[in-house]
Amino acid sequence: MKYVYIIEKAADGSYSAYVPDLRGCTTCGESPQEVRQNMKDAIALYIDSLREHMEPIPTPSSLADVIEAT
Repeated sequence: MKYVYIIEKAADGSYSAYVPDLRGCTTCGESPQEVRQNMKDAIALYIDSLREHMEPIPTPSSLADVIEAT
C-alpha cells in the first residue's frame, strides 16, 4: 500500500509530516530527508499497532498533486 503524506515547514525551520489516511500518524525532523525516513517508520509502527489491536487498516484514498500558481 502507498500512502500520501504531507511535509510542512515550521516557523523554527524544522519539519513535520502527517498521513491524511492514517489519522494521528505524524512525525517530525530537522530536514525533509529526516522526515521522509521517520515517516516510513511511523507508518510501519502505526500499521503494526492496528494489526496488534485487530483494527482495520485504512485503504489509501488520498491523492496529491502540485499546481503552479501564476
